[in-house]
Amino acid sequence: MKPGEIQPNPRHYINGRWVSGSTTGISSNPSDTREVVAEYARADRNQAEEAVRAAADALPSWSLSSPQRRADALDQIGSEILARKDELGTLLAREEGKTLPEATGEVARAGQIFKFFAGEALRVPGETMASVRPGVQVDVTREPVGVVGLITPWNFPFAIPAWKIAPALAYGNTVVFKPAELVPACGWALTEIISRSGLPAGVFNLVMGSGREVGQTLVDHPLVNALSFTGSVPTGERILQAASARRAKVQLEMGGKNPLVVLADADLEQAVDCALQGAYFSTGQRCTASSRLIVEAKVHDAFVARLRQRLVDLKVGHALERGIEMGPVVDKNQLDQDLAYVEIARNEGAEHVWGGDRLERATPGHYMSPALFLARPEHRIAREEVFGPVACVLRAEDYDHALALANDTPFGLCAGLCTTSLKHAMHFKRHADVGMTMVNLPTAGVDFHVPFGGRKASSHGPREQGRYAAEFFTTVKTGYMLA
Repeated sequence: MKPGEIQPNPRHYINGRWVSGSTTGISSNPSDTREVVAEYARADRNQAEEAVRAAADALPSWSLSSPQRRADALDQIGSEILARKDELGTLLAREEGKTLPEATGEVARAGQIFKFFAGEALRVPGETMASVRPGVQVDVTREPVGVVGLITPWNFPFAIPAWKIAPALAYGNTVVFKPAELVPACGWALTEIISRSGLPAGVFNLVMGSGREVGQTLVDHPLVNALSFTGSVPTGERILQAASARRAKVQLEMGGKNPLVVLADADLEQAVDCALQGAYFSTGQRCTASSRLIVEAKVHDAFVARLRQRLVDLKVGHALERGIEMGPVVDKNQLDQDLAYVEIARNEGAEHVWGGDRLERATPGHYMSPALFLARPEHRIAREEVFGPVACVLRAEDYDHALALANDTPFGLCAGLCTTSLKHAMHFKRHADVGMTMVNLPTAGVDFHVPFGGRKASSHGPREQGRYAAEFFTTVKTGYMLA
């Protein structure tokens, strides 16, 4: 196999070597379930422990390596990802089901993230200040937190690993990376690029397998100093409880039930476009998806009518087919969950507007039409994360009512507002109980150089991305010295 060639049989990468697994698993193409994308190695606890020990052994040297060495490695990784974005985007679209333009854009973002943190490796912050005692010098420095376990989801199999791996390495940590089992080829492809960047053996390790085997080993292992997880709320809560018991540092990004508020003064076409992109693009499989559309009564019916027509016209099909706007759901289990929520909405009395049906296409895949309901705040479809192309509209009497509905959720990742009122925009940005707000923009779509994260059940620990990533991937040391 030539360097950079896509591997149909991905293996683990432990202590600088490619290693076969104890068992194998298969990932298939959700656009054409007849196609096997990869037959990948699955690790057991012993292999996961081997990776952790390799990372621990590599930590003393790597944590003291020069910032320039770390910057050069990350810049090389980012450059290769960008150079191969079309090839890697095709792999992503085949394995996860994201449309090809979305997949290629995600890969490009991953490359940009690595290049951003190449620069940050040279800008590790610190302070020097005067002591309250004469003749004493005080400095505050940041050091690596140690061995970091990274557990990532299937919905962004290049971007989310990138925004965890890049800062971890930039600040001198060593890494054990466990990608989701639905996207092993994407995890392997990223690792293959990293493996050729000049990192010493053990600094970066890939172990693929189940959460019960590999994930739990990372959570429980005493040599893993920090854990960064993106996934479901129940899994995140279990990780927090177990890792906190042994005083490991924990960062969690979990669910969202994000509101998009549309006021009567909004540009209605712009608002409908924000709703369509935020709720249904990437097949709604984003924690930032705006699945609760809160619309002021004066424009409620007009908004629903326009959005319904856009959904009727939305092109659903094979992720690699030109002109497709929404690909398949990632797998059968997720499709079954999406369709189950459609039935729950019907049974609870939500008014069905459009979609929510299983679709047949030229190739066998996990296709469904985008679903829209009119709901009440107490309906489960308005309160629970579906993680699919399913959204509901809630009617609001005025701005104050809309804000109250927006905040009436256990989640707090992001919230959007469509309005031409500067007064309401400024008030919403301050009073929406979330980590991120968007005004006249889709809720799904964030920059890589600024903080990402939420409040309440959506997040725990320091923010991800941008310079704020240093809060998780480093620890602060205060030094005193008699001058």
